[in-house]
Amino acid sequence: MAKRILRLINKEIGSINQAAFLLGLFALLAQFLGLIRDRLLVHFLGPGLELDIYYAAFRVPDLIFVSIASLFAITALLPSLNLKIGRDTNGELNTDAPKNAQKFFSDVFTVFLVTIILICALAFLLMPFLTKLIAPGFDGEALEQVTYLSRIMLLSPILLGFSNLFGSITQLFRKFFVFALSPFFYNLGIIIGIILLYPFIGIPGLALGVVLGALLHFGVNIPVVIRHRFLPYFSRAIDWQGIKNLVKLSLPRTLGLALYSIAFLVIVAIASTMGEGSVSILNLSFNIHAVPITIIGLSYSVAAFPSLARYFSVQDIESYIRQIGLAAKQIIFWSLPVTFLFIVLRAQIIRVILGTSNFSWENTRLAAAMFALFSISVVAQSLNTLFVRAFYAGGKTRRPLLVNIFSLFLIVGLSFIFLYVFKAVPEIKTFFESLLRVKGLPGTELMAIGLGYSIGIICNFFLLWRFFRRDFTLAKNLDFLGRVFWQSLLGALTIAAVAYGLLGVFDNIFDINTFYGIFMQGFLAGILGIAGGVVVLHLLKNQELLDVWQTVRSKFWKIKAISPEQSRRMVAPPQEKL
Repeated sequence: MAKRILRLINKEIGSINQAAFLLGLFALLAQFLGLIRDRLLVHFLGPGLELDIYYAAFRVPDLIFVSIASLFAITALLPSLNLKIGRDTNGELNTDAPKNAQKFFSDVFTVFLVTIILICALAFLLMPFLTKLIAPGFDGEALEQVTYLSRIMLLSPILLGFSNLFGSITQLFRKFFVFALSPFFYNLGIIIGIILLYPFIGIPGLALGVVLGALLHFGVNIPVVIRHRFLPYFSRAIDWQGIKNLVKLSLPRTLGLALYSIAFLVIVAIASTMGEGSVSILNLSFNIHAVPITIIGLSYSVAAFPSLARYFSVQDIESYIRQIGLAAKQIIFWSLPVTFLFIVLRAQIIRVILGTSNFSWENTRLAAAMFALFSISVVAQSLNTLFVRAFYAGGKTRRPLLVNIFSLFLIVGLSFIFLYVFKAVPEIKTFFESLLRVKGLPGTELMAIGLGYSIGIICNFFLLWRFFRRDFTLAKNLDFLGRVFWQSLLGALTIAAVAYGLLGVFDNIFDINTFYGIFMQGFLAGILGIAGGVVVLHLLKNQELLDVWQTVRSKFWKIKAISPEQSRRMVAPPQEKL
């Protein structure tokens, strides 16, 4: 067993389905830990002021991470390293390629280290001012707590930034198993902070848990970097032109991510004015809805990106488009049923995950409503992760930036508009309250944020899709995705209809006031609903269902390891400009 695990750790995986399956499996484990993390937070703190403070404290460190670390992100660094590890005119691996690549990697590491430390030091000094912008609805004492926790958490963007850099080497050599472990250990560190530190030192223990998680996230990548002799050193003779080219390539995506973080920061600021617990409900429901996006969308996108970058670097556009199609059809196939199942089973899911003594039934209903609203955009969010990477691998970084800027302003604008409409036209608010079964609950104006967010994200996808078809003439080869969408939609509707009908049946069998009862109600309704959907897809002779079955049967444990020579061919395309 130990040898199998070691073989899996050192294995390079070439198939996108197998790589995505592996990434998805460990993303599932990491997200499972994330759900345990959220349940523990609710159990120990409850959806009140302390948990609001904890979530608000994340915003500045998160903004720093996406603003600085993404300048040297995997999506930009990986293509650059691929070009550094190139071949000569005879097709042979350049003798100096590994040395040149390590030198460039060290230059990037040095510039990042100096930059992130300076930015974090400045943020440390300005934190009291920044927290007033993040949480305008908090009183003075709560703002002091946010400041204190944020300052501790400033260590996390430094460590996660290092992990991001080292992760580019992990992906370069296709060590997807190791790459997939990082978020698992990140959540493990936070859980340690909740269980072991919070009971003794209070809320600062949560911040220390975040730092520990970031350290573990970083540490798991170190052995791969050492094994492939890419351990960076502090460079004194920096190739500033190379750094400039990298930053220039990364800047559009960095701005997009930074704007997204700012948009979410604004959303949190709005929620902070809606009463105690609103920030907690917002974050908890958002975290749960994001599980399939990480497991499905991000897994297939990450698995596809190295191949996309490689194909485009050698101008094999047909293979580039085909790889996008392979990932997109699987994302649609999986995420559409999940969306409908989440909406139907929203109360059961929220209650099972967060239903502790500190999380009331009223909290459950409001969180379930927010969860359903966020879930509307799961398919769009999952596809966005793929198409942004597709644009990026294709060297068209400006396009997704402009789309993201528009969409993020749309999200914030729609949140304010819906909030105003709910106050000006109470009948509209009542309609949504009745639809989502939260009529009469306090804090339902929070739904304005969920509506604004999902509509903005869906618009984001349609714009990306339209521009992608315009920029790449071979994108017409993706027209088969329409067939995938309609078949998956029919399967998803079947799943939702069967599950919804069975909820009432199992309501008469189980006591849904107990954990066991509500779990069995949702679980059995969901499983039987999925079975109904599988039958429909089988009758339609759905190709994606067959692909899944073949992937499972292949048992990725038994994937033939790629030889060193094959490995060099995979990561060393001819040197061409990206």
